[in-house]
Amino acid sequence: MLYNEFNDCLIIDPGCYYDDEKDELVNFLIKMDLKPKMLLNTHCHLDHVFGNKFIAEKFGLTLQIHRNEKLVLDFAPKSGLLYNLPFDNYNGDFIYLEEGNKILLGNDELTVIEAPGHSPGHICFYCAAQHFIISGDVLFKRSIGRTDLPGGNHETLLKNIREKLFTLPGETKVYSGHGPVTTIGEEKNQNPFFN
Repeated sequence: MLYNEFNDCLIIDPGCYYDDEKDELVNFLIKMDLKPKMLLNTHCHLDHVFGNKFIAEKFGLTLQIHRNEKLVLDFAPKSGLLYNLPFDNYNGDFIYLEEGNKILLGNDELTVIEAPGHSPGHICFYCAAQHFIISGDVLFKRSIGRTDLPGGNHETLLKNIREKLFTLPGETKVYSGHGPVTTIGEEKNQNPFFN
């Protein structure tokens, strides 16, 4: 979740599955007096979409994804059953995002970066002014996203990290879908997949 000084917020990849997780998210919004303005997915693997329907319906939001993730999202309920995690999938309208699109939250701006490889339509959200990127499951501290799931491609992922993420300023903070914060500079120098 990202929020600004006006208490407007973006909800990105709501992975809340259990009711207590949904309650925790809503209670945080209430406590901080935040107003959800957009629902975004970096990609549509299970752990990033469980809460889409709940958030969309509770706050009247339209899901924003890359067009190439629609198939992944459509398959998510079947995938959930494989892991004994049944859930109600988002079934509303879509706003499709692509490379270079701007997402505005008050005076703040995120730029969409297409970085497939972990999934077919994975996108990242880059804030140049505040020097951070929401990388989803593309780049982690000393690791990268897995590429053995349907639609994954190892070489494509490595190429996109090199050409689209590693070209960002070294001080750019990387907030991934899992694990601790890192920076682009650290990963260029220390990530074992690139050394």
